[in-house]
Amino acid sequence: VQLQASGGGLVQAGGSLRLSCVAAGAIFSTFTDNDWGWYRQTPGQQRELVASITNDGRITYADTVKGRFTISTNKSKKTVYLQMNDLKPEDTGLYFCDASRADYYQFNRGRGTLVTVSS
Repeated sequence: VQLQASGGGLVQAGGSLRLSCVAAGAIFSTFTDNDWGWYRQTPGQQRELVASITNDGRITYADTVKGRFTISTNKSKKTVYLQMNDLKPEDTGLYFCDASRADYYQFNRGRGTLVTVSS
């Protein structure tokens, strides 16, 4: 299974982007057996959990994105989304999704998608 993130790009501060992460090759039960998260990686920094959603729908956000970002899933499409509004330059980074049982299911986490927010 390949985790394919997309939707990044260059946007001005205040703009919006919608990221998608498809668990390509996953069957429905594999997708729903996981909790999902979006992470952000910036140079010289540890990766940061931006948002997460459990398989029963519980959602958490990093304080830095609360009120601006929304995580959701479409289980039939095996896809996790991250709607990002009111983007700030500090949101810049490489975004990728991950799953709670990625190692067990041997997911290939892929390269992520780059988000650049200009001031």
